[in-house]
Order: sequence, then C-alpha cells, then structure tokens
Amino acid sequence: MNPLVVINPNSSQTVTDGIDAAVDPLRRFGIPIRCLTLAEGPAGIESQRQADLTIAPMLALAADQDDAAGYVIACFGDPGLHALRDQTSLPVVGIQEAAVMTALTLGQRFGVIAILPASIPRHLRAFGAMGVLDRLAGDRALGLGVADLASDDKSLDAMIATGKRLRDEDGANVLIMGCAGMARFREPLEDATGLPVVEPTQAAVSMALGQIRLGLSHKALR
Repeated sequence: MNPLVVINPNSSQTVTDGIDAAVDPLRRFGIPIRCLTLAEGPAGIESQRQADLTIAPMLALAADQDDAAGYVIACFGDPGLHALRDQTSLPVVGIQEAAVMTALTLGQRFGVIAILPASIPRHLRAFGAMGVLDRLAGDRALGLGVADLASDDKSLDAMIATGKRLRDEDGANVLIMGCAGMARFREPLEDATGLPVVEPTQAAVSMALGQIRLGLSHKALR
C-alpha cells in the first residue's frame, strides 16, 4: 500500500522523530506513514523568510516520492502548501490549516501556544487568510530560549502557564500546539488546563488519511 508522506521542512531529525512518534497511533488505520526530514531546511523555522526558503527543496523532495498516496507539510505555518497542491493531484494537508479546522469542531474560540514571538505574525496572516480571526481567542508565545526548549520540564511548565493564560485571560476553550513534534505534552497539557488540545501533526495526518481512503483531493482523482 502506498504511504502518506509527512515532510518536516526543517533539518532537525529530533523534530522528525517527535512527529513520527506523534502519528504512530494512526498507523493502525492501515495506511503506511513515512516521515521525512528536509536536509536543506534550517534547524528551526522562525521567520517568514526561513519558511519561504524551504519551499523549493521541499517540492523537490515531494516529487521524489514516487509511491506517495498523499502529503502532509509538518510545519506550523504551512510553507509551500499551495505550491505542492499545484504540483500534485494527491491529497496535500498542512498542519496549521488542519489544526485550526479541527479546533473549530472542538470549541468556539481557539488559542494557540506559539514557540517564539516572531512566529505569531505569520500565524495571524494565515488565520486572516482562512477567515477565522473572529474565532481566535489569542496566540501567545512560550517565552523560552532555545536552551530552555531542550528541557521537557521547562517546556511543559511554560506550555501549561501559557495555556492557562489563553483560557483565563483570552477566553479560549480549545488549545492548539503551535509547533510540530511536541505531542508528548498534549495529555499533561489537557490535564492541567481542562481543555481539549490539538496537536497539529496528528490533526493533519488524520485528515489526510481520511482523504486518501475516500479518494478526496483538491483536484479530481477520478
């Protein structure tokens, strides 16, 4: 059976490993899932420029996957989403778009836990293009440095504190984790905040698997 190909547009194999672990429960649906790292990408995508520079090599990597049944772009920001849809008739899902669409089915107002403040303007542009700004409660960054992000304890504590601010100060009733590869924090974050938490790669892969099974795509497959 042809696989769903999940592309991490940054060059961190650690992030890809986290993505692979996040989607592992979805392998029970029977469609293989292949997670790839874009070697040409930056270590982390923090700006619009970095995101845009990943598009050309990501399109080339996707084109090399001759046996793909569909694609997921595993960066919160969905770089190259529409370009890849232009390139293929197979299903293509971005984790940011999928996370928002999933969150809208779980609550009235969603809050986003961003990693870095510089990412927030990128998120807001995407939410504006999607027409969902009136459902956005807030988008708050963790306020951690790169060294602090290496600590699971510090990352989880910051996520919980940020999630509670989104809940209590902004009125969010569903949370989105604004980064791929951090699914291990989803359950404790739900426990601490009492809110449903959407992990974006899981949301996107779930959506893509459904599209593959149903023969759905942005272009007619039949």
